Amino acid sequence: MTTMTPPSQPISEQRFVQVVEAYAPRLYRHLLRMLDDPQDAEDALQETFLKAYRHLSRFEGRAELSTWLYRIATNEALMHLRRRRSTPLSLEALSADDTHPEEILLTSWQVLPEQALLSAETRQVLEDAVAQLSPALRAVFLLRDVEGFSTRETAEILGLSVDAVKTRLARARLRLREALARYFEHAEETRP
Repeated sequence: MTTMTPPSQPISEQRFVQVVEAYAPRLYRHLLRMLDDPQDAEDALQETFLKAYRHLSRFEGRAELSTWLYRIATNEALMHLRRRRSTPLSLEALSADDTHPEEILLTSWQVLPEQALLSAETRQVLEDAVAQLSPALRAVFLLRDVEGFSTRETAEILGLSVDAVKTRLARARLRLREALARYFEHAEETRP
């Protein structure tokens, strides 16, 4: 992750182009996973960089540049998701997963064989399961487990407490494990 000190003078266009080139691919993948729509991901990516450029003078350097950019991108993704729904969607509203926990089926299963993990079908099942997570759980899972941010950084990006990130991450992992367990149980039943 790149650290950037607060700009004492406006950043040059050339330096900003370097920032865009360095972060665009990772941010696009993150947005695509959040939104599950290439056009929406591209739109959100463009808005992310426009907002970052407009508000660069507000970047205080207390966090990593990557953390700041991921926060802007995640907020853009959540705004796109809000527009898709008829009712307003906020991080507070999304925390309903934290206040009314659903019963989660825990299935015991062995470590998956390496070739099964690498199969295209299994990857698709995992991607579908991630897409089915609520936006709150999906954001935490993608930032923490896919993008590799620490729990503290994830909390900072999403404006949550570290405990809330841990709780949401545990729930996301359990739901994904459940989805994969159902898939592998079904695959086991259909084998000759």
